[in-house]
Amino acid sequence: MFDSHAFYKSRLSAHMKELGRYLRYILNGHMLIVIFFLLSTMAVYYQQWLTQLPENFPTALIIGGIFGLIASYSPVRTLLKEPDLVFIIVAEDRMGYYFRNTIIYSFVIQLYLIFLLAAALGPLYFAAYEDRPGNIYLLSILVLLIIKVGNLLANWWMLKVRDKNIRNVDTLVRTFVNIAIFYFIVRGDALFAGITTIIFVLLFLYDYTVSKKQTGVNWELLIEKDQHRMQAFYRFANMFADVPHLKARVRKRQWLVRLVTKGIPFENRNTFDYLFRITFVRSGDYIGMYLRLLVIGGIFIYLIPNMWIKVIFSILFIYLSTFQMMTLFHHHRTIMWLDLYPVESNDKKQSIIKILYQLSLIQTVIFAILFIVTQDYLGFLLALGGGVLFTVAFINGYVKAKLA
Repeated sequence: MFDSHAFYKSRLSAHMKELGRYLRYILNGHMLIVIFFLLSTMAVYYQQWLTQLPENFPTALIIGGIFGLIASYSPVRTLLKEPDLVFIIVAEDRMGYYFRNTIIYSFVIQLYLIFLLAAALGPLYFAAYEDRPGNIYLLSILVLLIIKVGNLLANWWMLKVRDKNIRNVDTLVRTFVNIAIFYFIVRGDALFAGITTIIFVLLFLYDYTVSKKQTGVNWELLIEKDQHRMQAFYRFANMFADVPHLKARVRKRQWLVRLVTKGIPFENRNTFDYLFRITFVRSGDYIGMYLRLLVIGGIFIYLIPNMWIKVIFSILFIYLSTFQMMTLFHHHRTIMWLDLYPVESNDKKQSIIKILYQLSLIQTVIFAILFIVTQDYLGFLLALGGGVLFTVAFINGYVKAKLA
């Protein structure tokens, strides 16, 4: 006799074990120090900024928008796998407890984001609305939790709909309604908050009605979405540890490949120079992470007023990028044909060191130029000199030791 509750417990246990296996590498000492430093610095400047908050600052729009997006982003983690299409689909009529438990699990794991952002936006709310009692903000958080549950159930019901366009339109409309609800709640407009809440209830009932007209569970869609989320986690974890389950995503990007490989001589010893460059460009994991860190670091450098903190942040983001680009060295480890290349093993190490130098120095120059944009010329010299010195020391010390 198939027991969906016992099946869920075993699947959840395996899932938590899989997550814990990689979280040990992600939350290592290096990353915890970086996170602590980032949060501490941001908290200090956030408090200083709140003391000078403009009277016309759009607090309601920002908090309402963020709360609305949090409520709308309510994916259901079903923990299903491809073999379930064959072995579990026959027990679809007995999977009720399983899917109920996955909805509860999905809500619980998303609570951390709600409370984290609610805690972060609390000081902004109280700075903008000093005359309001604190229980009004707590009431807003309670409403957020209720709307979150509603969106989670609505998303689950719409997963039965085969037409992707209908699902997308429904999500878009609910997102706008969610933002409107919390915008009016934060602004203190009870009438319009009530009207938009009624609209949300009508959408909620519409989704329920539409789902009831669908036959069966859309197993392919559930498995596809769960695999996409796990692959996103694996791509992130792959920056800290080898992930054998990762399915590589490759983009052609022919014009960019031609640009970065144009000056490489056609010689054996430059084989891995070519390979690492096109891997960096064509794999979304590397170039995407590099550009995100470049943009985020640039925003910090541009907005933070203290020169010394800016310099520290520039070096910090250079470290993060270099540390994560190191995984390029092992990217093709499962391809046996590379061992047949008539290339010395030392040439491969020299190639990864070369590209790490190039990427780090490009980032150093861009960060240094931002100091010129803010007319901080001493900071420009410190960021440029500090970035170059750190790059040389880090690559010649830590990176070469790891490669050895």
